[in-house]
Amino acid sequence: MNFATRLARRLPFFYGWLVIGIAFMSMALAVNARTSFSLVFPPILDEFGWDRADTAGAFSFGFLVSAAMSPFLGRAMERMGPVPVMQAGVFASGIGMLLASEASTLWEFYLSLGLLVGFGSVCLGYTGHGLFLSAWFERQRGLAISIAYAGAGAGSIVLLPVMQELIDASGWRSACLGFGILILVVLAPL
Repeated sequence: MNFATRLARRLPFFYGWLVIGIAFMSMALAVNARTSFSLVFPPILDEFGWDRADTAGAFSFGFLVSAAMSPFLGRAMERMGPVPVMQAGVFASGIGMLLASEASTLWEFYLSLGLLVGFGSVCLGYTGHGLFLSAWFERQRGLAISIAYAGAGAGSIVLLPVMQELIDASGWRSACLGFGILILVVLAPL
């Protein structure tokens, strides 16, 4: 019997609600790691003076990575289960944000904010959670999944203004570094 099964038997409430809470947190952080690009985009342009289209291409590349990885994500969840896939997403998103804080060339942004954060966000976003959350609930399935998915909006409301404050106070590199640390410290244990 694994740890989760033993824990579920001891809790005074249905364990699925704890899974929903964890999904809420991972959606709040991972989905907004990708959307935070809109906040770092202007300071990156100011610092490096690159073409807007080339720089914004890192964000678009992240969506292409997400689209390309989606079919493989389902197969990986079936073979390995959700935990290793989610952990891969945590580390990809967190390391991508950490690497972005040190990036100085355009290809480094494509690697960090495009490839790594794009991959991490598909694992921890709507696609990744949609593959297993419904299995936890027969009744109140719609409510449970909508609570988990609301994490993306709640994260936008809370995290993006904080990130903008960090950008204004310490620069975009510090904001990316802080976001990467937050993802790793909060989500890796969950």
